[in-house]
Amino acid sequence: MTRVYNFSAGPAALPEEVLSQARDEMLDWHGAGMSVMEMSHRGKEFMSIAAEAEADLRQLMAIPDNYKVLFLQGGASAQFAMVPLNLIGSTGKADYLRTGSWSKKAIAEGKRYGEVRVTADSEQDGRFTSVPAADALGLNGDAAYVHYTPNETIEGVEFPYVPDTGDIPLVADMSSTILSRPIDVSRFGIIYAGAQKNIGPAGLTIAIVRDDLIGKALETTPTMFKYDIHAAAGSMYNTPPTYGWYLAGLVFKWLQGKGGLAGMAEINQRKAKALYDAIDASDFYHNPVDPACRSWMNVPFTLADAELDATFLSQAAEAGLKTLKGHRSVGGMRASIYNAMPEAGVKALIDFMAEFERSHG
Repeated sequence: MTRVYNFSAGPAALPEEVLSQARDEMLDWHGAGMSVMEMSHRGKEFMSIAAEAEADLRQLMAIPDNYKVLFLQGGASAQFAMVPLNLIGSTGKADYLRTGSWSKKAIAEGKRYGEVRVTADSEQDGRFTSVPAADALGLNGDAAYVHYTPNETIEGVEFPYVPDTGDIPLVADMSSTILSRPIDVSRFGIIYAGAQKNIGPAGLTIAIVRDDLIGKALETTPTMFKYDIHAAAGSMYNTPPTYGWYLAGLVFKWLQGKGGLAGMAEINQRKAKALYDAIDASDFYHNPVDPACRSWMNVPFTLADAELDATFLSQAAEAGLKTLKGHRSVGGMRASIYNAMPEAGVKALIDFMAEFERSHG
């Protein structure tokens, strides 16, 4: 079997070491005589897996004690509703920053539950290639919370700063940047993330919620969408995504072995710089994003001649470089280089791009 370099935006590649360990433990986890997939979520074996995974995540992210860590389902898209349902009731109003496709979806969902104000919008000529300046966010003092998307996977646009919202809770959809670098969790009211990019397999969602924001849901909020219900039950009000939780725990151990998030940040910076440098040094490839707002995780690029796109993708696949096609809304190519993408994979892509340019430029 030959494994390819998988540049998918999500579900994304998982560390090979994690997959190997999961394979070895598939039929019999630590002498339990059963797979993790077969365990009761309330049995002592899985309870130990769950507790260790949460403890490791808390250590990796330096999560303060006054935050709950919830292991949920529904993806980031469910959080687009859970956040306003649980927070907007305090004032009936919320501020959102509009910087790409995923923040647009969050805004559309938020409008169902209260007054959503888009206080900053970086779209120009139908495209998102930057983020608003830190001093131009136009935030309102009566907002129940401020929501933003630190990294837009489709457009490859990333905030180079954390918005200063004062005493107003800051909510972040970190699906594509969580665990890629250290962050100060105390600056956020809620951090949420779908797992399928940097945490584990699709089906698991993590929400990190400050204690004072729990227990304030709108009366009409469905039980399964209340943070206090999940917090009180230790994320086991219903059967959680147990295998995804287990795999996330293996990823957390893998990250610890990489030097934690500080070590991972160094690797991720090197990967992104190498790929952007290769694009910028060429007249054949182009990245449309303001260099100050370029994503570490998702690198879109176009070819000088779009007629060559299909040939590029076909030959890249033959070279073991898969899922490089850009999102249909922006076209071109997109290399997602999350934590599990090794530096060797980025180098292989750069080498292929150089050879393709020599052959077709």
